[in-house]
Amino acid sequence: MAMSTTTVEIKRSTAKLLEEMKQKYETKSIDQTIRKLIDKAENIPDSLFGAHPKMKPFSRADETKDHEI
Repeated sequence: MAMSTTTVEIKRSTAKLLEEMKQKYETKSIDQTIRKLIDKAENIPDSLFGAHPKMKPFSRADETKDHEI
């Protein structure tokens, strides 16, 4: 059975980070890298969320300001 693929639009800065993570985790593809990151995220205990209850949520403006190269 052939695997189906898709194209996902991401920012260049995100693609650069994924390439760096690919090297760090020594994965063979970006897909494997994303799967590894998802696996790691899924293993985060719920008890670690909400550690700073007074922190306000990030806005789209914050993302744009802090993550663009």
